[in-house]
Amino acid sequence: MSKVLIFGHKNPDTDTICSAIAYADLKKQLGEDVEAVRLGSVSGETQFALDKFGVKAPRLVETVANEVKSVILVDHNERQQSVSDIDQVTVLEVIDHHRIANFETSAPLYYRAEPVGCTATILNKLYKENGKSIPKDIAGLMLSAIISDSLLFKSPTCTAQDVAAARELAEIAGVNAESYGLDMLKAGADLSDKTIAQLISLDAKEFQMGSAKVEIAQVNAVDVNDVLSKQAEIEDALTNIINEKGLDLFLFVVTDILNNDSIGLAIGRAADAVEQAYNVKLQNNQAVLKGVVSRKSQIVPILTDIFNKR
Repeated sequence: MSKVLIFGHKNPDTDTICSAIAYADLKKQLGEDVEAVRLGSVSGETQFALDKFGVKAPRLVETVANEVKSVILVDHNERQQSVSDIDQVTVLEVIDHHRIANFETSAPLYYRAEPVGCTATILNKLYKENGKSIPKDIAGLMLSAIISDSLLFKSPTCTAQDVAAARELAEIAGVNAESYGLDMLKAGADLSDKTIAQLISLDAKEFQMGSAKVEIAQVNAVDVNDVLSKQAEIEDALTNIINEKGLDLFLFVVTDILNNDSIGLAIGRAADAVEQAYNVKLQNNQAVLKGVVSRKSQIVPILTDIFNKR
């Protein structure tokens, strides 16, 4: 069987990168010819985890059909979030924890989607189901993914399964989940060296919501004012993206990792959907989203419902 590439979504986060690496390790232990790759830049948070556990980042690819005939997707399934030529290859497997949308295949596949906080939590089960042990460095990366996606177990998407997996992985990796996790999140929240273009693309995903095209980007910060002080420049950049992609809404979410609230900056002709979704009034295009930290469970479903009713 020819080589298979494993990758997550564009603008990869820690779960995307670490889960691709981890699943590639498991597949290799099972004797399969696979390689983890990435579709975008490595964030500061992810690099912190890679450096901590001595693992190299997967190589960057822009297309895959020029290399392989088959791929495995982790941490995503929506085609607009995947590689540009996804329609030219066969998707053999999907390991994911998000909604299923804009996804169909011409042949059967292995599809594992569970309502947990992190793809790595599912991979922890897959190692056990296949009777394979998790190497120390891989356990550290999987732990990092869970900490990232759960905001150190504070996100509403975090389940008991995520916490249990994190405890197991922390023991294998030889680290304290809480102290290591806080250091990692702070590393990811250091945005001082990021350009405007980097800020709005660090963790951005595009969604089809009813007849609307929506892009939602999220950054974590210790002090949200470090980001919002650049609001005028950010708005200019978001407007350009809206025009280029024909978006109805670009929601830029700045999450305070210490207080577990977010500020939403909404640009586009459908910005009022944010007001409707959260019963807020946008002032200067922004509003406080109390207790909102998860795009997956607290933003995408609510906005989707709003747009489906329009």
